[in-house]
Amino acid sequence: MITLHGTPRSRALRVSWMLEELGIEWQFRFLNFAKGENRSAEFLALNPSGKMPVIEEDGFVMTESAAIVQYLAEKYGHDKFLPARGTQQSAIYHQWVSFIICELEQALWSMGKHRFALPEEQRLAEMLPVAKWEFDKAAALAENQVPESGYLLGEQFTTADILLTHTLMWATAFDQTIPPKLTAYRDRLLTRAALQSALAKTEPVAKAAQEQA
Repeated sequence: MITLHGTPRSRALRVSWMLEELGIEWQFRFLNFAKGENRSAEFLALNPSGKMPVIEEDGFVMTESAAIVQYLAEKYGHDKFLPARGTQQSAIYHQWVSFIICELEQALWSMGKHRFALPEEQRLAEMLPVAKWEFDKAAALAENQVPESGYLLGEQFTTADILLTHTLMWATAFDQTIPPKLTAYRDRLLTRAALQSALAKTEPVAKAAQEQA
């Protein structure tokens, strides 16, 4: 049994979505970030950084959402969610993953850090327009490369699509302007049953925990 620690719409959503795509058994443990549960001794023993998501699987602990979804796809996906190794499709896949994590997402994380994640004395309001400029630049590059239909690799849905869609969901929550092709891409992916199932499984758990707090 895999246990996922996190909050429903954080980077943990990438993992819960992947788990639902795979159709394997898992359970969700909600972390109340507002109450500092990610800084508890129990959680820091799993991930000393205090960041989520974290998965536990038979004593094995893993962090970093992009690495987690890659691992899950490799172990349980039966080659369905990843292109064949050593192919040009695989190279394009890794290119997208690197771009999403290093370019598109990092600007949004800069916003998040300087809005709420960093200690107040470390937050700089001046960073917000810089981060927006960086996001707009990266989004324009992605707009020129994202396909008009289907997925990033054509007809094959991969973990890169999970990473990009979640990042665009994050951008939407942060009120960022998303170019039209990226918007259409995001909206296509939002209809996937596994994504909706992941939210349906995790959001009630979070709501119940918050109501009991």
